[in-house]
Amino acid sequence: MKTSDFWYDLPEELIAQTPLEKRDSSRLLVLDRDSGEVSHKHFYDIIDHLNPGDCLVMNDSRVLPARLLGHRPSGGAVEVLLLRDLGGKKWECLCKPGRKMQVDNEVIFGNGELSAVVTEVKEDGNRVVEFRYEGIFLEVLERLGKMPLPPYIKAELQDQERYQTVYSREVGSAAAPTAGLHFTNELLENIRKKGVKTAFVTLHVGLGTFRPVKAEEISDHHMHSELCMISQETADILNETKAAGGRIICVGTTSCRTLESLVNDDGSFEAKSKWTEIFIYPGYSFKAMQGLITNFHLPESTLVMLVSAFAGRENVLAAYDEAVEKRYRFFSFGDAMAIL
Repeated sequence: MKTSDFWYDLPEELIAQTPLEKRDSSRLLVLDRDSGEVSHKHFYDIIDHLNPGDCLVMNDSRVLPARLLGHRPSGGAVEVLLLRDLGGKKWECLCKPGRKMQVDNEVIFGNGELSAVVTEVKEDGNRVVEFRYEGIFLEVLERLGKMPLPPYIKAELQDQERYQTVYSREVGSAAAPTAGLHFTNELLENIRKKGVKTAFVTLHVGLGTFRPVKAEEISDHHMHSELCMISQETADILNETKAAGGRIICVGTTSCRTLESLVNDDGSFEAKSKWTEIFIYPGYSFKAMQGLITNFHLPESTLVMLVSAFAGRENVLAAYDEAVEKRYRFFSFGDAMAIL
């Protein structure tokens, strides 16, 4: 199957640049995965499509303010984007301009309360830097860092908390699990009152989620690696849901990839964690998930391929074309899609 099989035509003006004031007032396209039938709602209507005994699975990863703007001792501007905590005050990072960030080069942030020195240049061009600071790194980062918005969002984010889900708690992502941005605490409470269970997994989203598929044949594409985990509490909820005949509905592709990576061969769950490189595309047999709530995704992306594996390529692309026709807002701050 070719990457070009997952192309759709998206006018640039439909790419949402700013979030709506009220999270759950976004539009919702509901796709029946069996018939391909589409209906148009608002996100707060999602409660009408959930049944008592179902379980919503959400990724509780929290986005790091991982974009640091600094300068070299000579005065040249440098941007550092944190990718992975390597321990010992060392992080794997993207640095711009890379040519000015070679081994032993230094960069200074803010008034000098944070600095970093490049200790390694990796084969893929990423840098390993060692930070120098006093106190707690995350507190320093909260003061100096900016939210690492996706490359297709050009507008400055006024409220950094708007790029976090209301249930985020485990710090470690370089990008938000954006399907969850539509939920409010009030909506989640009403969903629970209906008898729908909620459970949390953690997958720390890497910037590889935005990496384009350059291979002509999708099977030649290599996925980036991300850390994911399930607690025993979540495993118990999932096992109870399956035993009682309820549906497991993932909020976002990251929750889906976590469950499909960690489910046991017999369909059960237990506390577990791993680095996953799972690549889900048409032909994949789902073992854990019966429903998906997600955003609209980039043409030819691994995320469109995952959604197509779940609901059928023709159904998904037809739904995307209808969303374009009806002027839905696309991507991180855009509208949502439920596949049930």
